[in-house]
Amino acid sequence: MDADIEISKKSAAEKALEYIRDGMVIGLGTGSTANYFIEFLSRRIQEEGLSIIGIPTSKRTEKLANGLGIKLSNLDHHPRIDLDVDGADQIDPEFNLIKGGGGAHTLEKKVATASKRFIVIADSSKLVNRLERAIPIEVLPSAREVVEQELIKMGGKSVLRRNFTTDGGNLILDTRIEIQNSMNLESALNSIHGVIDNGLFARRRPDMIIIADGKNITIRKR
Repeated sequence: MDADIEISKKSAAEKALEYIRDGMVIGLGTGSTANYFIEFLSRRIQEEGLSIIGIPTSKRTEKLANGLGIKLSNLDHHPRIDLDVDGADQIDPEFNLIKGGGGAHTLEKKVATASKRFIVIADSSKLVNRLERAIPIEVLPSAREVVEQELIKMGGKSVLRRNFTTDGGNLILDTRIEIQNSMNLESALNSIHGVIDNGLFARRRPDMIIIADGKNITIRKR
């Protein structure tokens, strides 16, 4: 089963290369599927001599891409990105996402929002009829208790992600809460004092998802 999932991740990542063009500024996602894309992108850059600038969404991604020789920059220098390619933890039929299993969702969301086109690559297990995974919420350490109490008032149950801090030095509260309207909930969570951002992607949904089941590819456009 694990081997099949890895084949699926690789297949989805490889398919995304078809949307790469010379001269692009590309958002580089975080996570196992995004890692495959970065590896394949590096190979194509070297083989074809492409001029590509990558915008990493985490320190882990930055380290990987640097090691593979991809030229990198940031949103300060490139506030408008041609294409963002990233993974997801769950995807519903309306293209709403839950991301942040790796704790990088805050910058992932910024990069996706800055991108002209946002493509999600994933294995078929990430497709769900209804989002139900715990939502990662990045929280200032000093505001943890306040945020937890506000989440309780909203009907949420949060668990601190142990032995983990984000690239910004903040905490993650993995929160189970009923999702009736993804866009409203995304805004409500971010309105809590002390919340940096949460892993619901409803306001910036992908323009396309590439789903792989083994080597079988399905492409869906919004």
